[in-house]
Amino acid sequence: MSIDIDITRKLGFDGLETSGTKIAAFLEAGFSERELKERLEGLVLPGIGFLIDLERQGEKRRDMLREAEELCRLATAAGAEGIEAITGPLDLKVFEAGSATLYPTLYRGLIDAPKETQVSLTADNLRAVADIAAGFGLVVYLEALSWTPLNTMDSQLRVIDLCARDNVKLVIDFWHSYTSGDTPDRIARLPRNLIYGVHLCDSLPFPGGIPNERILRDVPTGSGVLDLKEWVDAVKATGFSGWWSCELFCNRQHQDNSYDVAGELKTLMEQLIQS
Repeated sequence: MSIDIDITRKLGFDGLETSGTKIAAFLEAGFSERELKERLEGLVLPGIGFLIDLERQGEKRRDMLREAEELCRLATAAGAEGIEAITGPLDLKVFEAGSATLYPTLYRGLIDAPKETQVSLTADNLRAVADIAAGFGLVVYLEALSWTPLNTMDSQLRVIDLCARDNVKLVIDFWHSYTSGDTPDRIARLPRNLIYGVHLCDSLPFPGGIPNERILRDVPTGSGVLDLKEWVDAVKATGFSGWWSCELFCNRQHQDNSYDVAGELKTLMEQLIQS
C-alpha cells in the first residue's frame, strides 16, 4: 500500500484506485485509520475493488452482502468514494464440457439459468449492495467480466436499469469490452451520466470463444491489438470527464521497476487522453 501511494505521489498521478485487500492488510499490520488517511491525504480515491461474484444466491448471497458491508467500511476508512462490484464465476473451468460433474463443488454462478433470470437476480443483488453502499455515502460501480454472463454493455445497462438505484454506475474496461464483442462505436453511445470511470488497458488478439485473461492481457499497454486512441476517443465522445485508471496485467512489467513502468503508463495516458 505504501509503495503504491509513493508511486502515485512521486509521478504526479491525481489519485489511486486500490483494493480492499491492500487496505485491510495495511490496517491489520497495525496502522490506524488515521494513519491510513494521512498517507492518502490529498489523493483522490474514486473507488476500491472489489466485490466478487455479485450474482451469488442463497447462503452465498448472505456472504456476499456481508462482504459488501466490509468493503464499504474499508472504503470509508480510506476516504474512497465507491466500491467496485464484479460478476462471476471467476474460474474458467465452469465452461468445460461436463464441468458440473467434473467439478461438483466449483461455483457456477448463474451460468445455467435463462438470461432473464440472470438479469433479474443480478439486478436484485446489485440493488441490495447499492442500498448498503448508500448508507456509507458510496457509489457502486459495476464491471461484468467478459467470460461471465451479462458481459456486454447492453446487458449491464439492463441490470443497472432494473436495479433502479441512483448510486449505481458503470466502469468501462477496454479489455473486457473488446473480448465481450463491444466496440468503440458502442462505447461512444453510452449515457454519460452512467459512466463512473475507465480502465485503460490492452489485449493480445482474441480469436473468439472463452477469453483467458491471464493469457490475453499479458502485453504492455500500447503494444497490443487495441487502437487505444479510438477507444479513448469513444469514451470522450460521450462527454465523460471523470477518472481514468491504467490497468496492467503484463507479467514482465510486473517484475520490472514499478516507478519506471508507472511513469511510462502515465505518459501514454496523457498522450491519449489530453490530445
